Amino acid sequence: MGQAADLTSLGDPTRARILRLIRDSHDGRMLVGHLAEELDLRQPTVSHHMKALREDGVVVREPDGRRVWYSIADDQAARVDALLGGGQRSASHPDLDRIADDLAERFRGVFSRETIRAKVVESYELLASGSDSPLLASRTAAFAAARLSALEGAEARPSDTPTILFVCVQNAGRSQMAAGIVRQLAGDRVTVWTAGSEPAGDVRSSIVAALDEIGVSLGGEFPKPLTDDMVRAADVVVTMGCGDACPIYPGRRYLDWELEDPVGKTPDRVRAIRDDVEVRVRALLADVIVGGDSEPRSL
Repeated sequence: MGQAADLTSLGDPTRARILRLIRDSHDGRMLVGHLAEELDLRQPTVSHHMKALREDGVVVREPDGRRVWYSIADDQAARVDALLGGGQRSASHPDLDRIADDLAERFRGVFSRETIRAKVVESYELLASGSDSPLLASRTAAFAAARLSALEGAEARPSDTPTILFVCVQNAGRSQMAAGIVRQLAGDRVTVWTAGSEPAGDVRSSIVAALDEIGVSLGGEFPKPLTDDMVRAADVVVTMGCGDACPIYPGRRYLDWELEDPVGKTPDRVRAIRDDVEVRVRALLADVIVGGDSEPRSL
């Protein structure tokens, strides 16, 4: 295969995640079973991706008795790093001052630049403590902007647009499902946020796939840590197993949805969980949307 072939392989987001897991493992190699567990995918699915990466010369196969290890080919390591964004942490530190300046323009007249920069720095530190994403700078900007919007909304209460916060442990499955379905059904009639008491690095690929099947895109959504400012600004807080991690504030409505955890489940079980979430979301929207046509649109 030629040098351009590995670019084709890496165009698939699942293969990019596989390579990131291999590269960032403690000894630079992983078993298919471990990859399947980390990605919440079936082993045959991972094996299919590994075959494509091997054929393109991106990874090498290392038999070890009955086990087979996979590692990144030495002559492709630099190209993989370039495409994935470096090693465990991006080589360049996020320009937090630039992010703060841009947000100060966006929130001019609402918050001082000092307040905004403090929120940017805090958001960066919260995300950096649990994520090795090469998109840490843009995620910091998005997370800080959401938190500032939450503060602005809390100060401007009441509002005709209800705010719903979905919380689960990793913010990589059920809460993302619920938020994606709310956005699809309610559009701008509802403000929706998600958070996790122990956020994962990325949304699970099985969740993205299950939502895509019904036309729901998560776009650039990513797991975020739970913060007081988001809880304070929410009208409704829906928990899905975060236990006592959610702070309680007067005037907020709290719901606890007992949902099956999709981690490690078959695609059919994930679809069943997705459909359960949709039923609950529709009932919630019918209850919280005030004025106009309260019937959510069809998926």
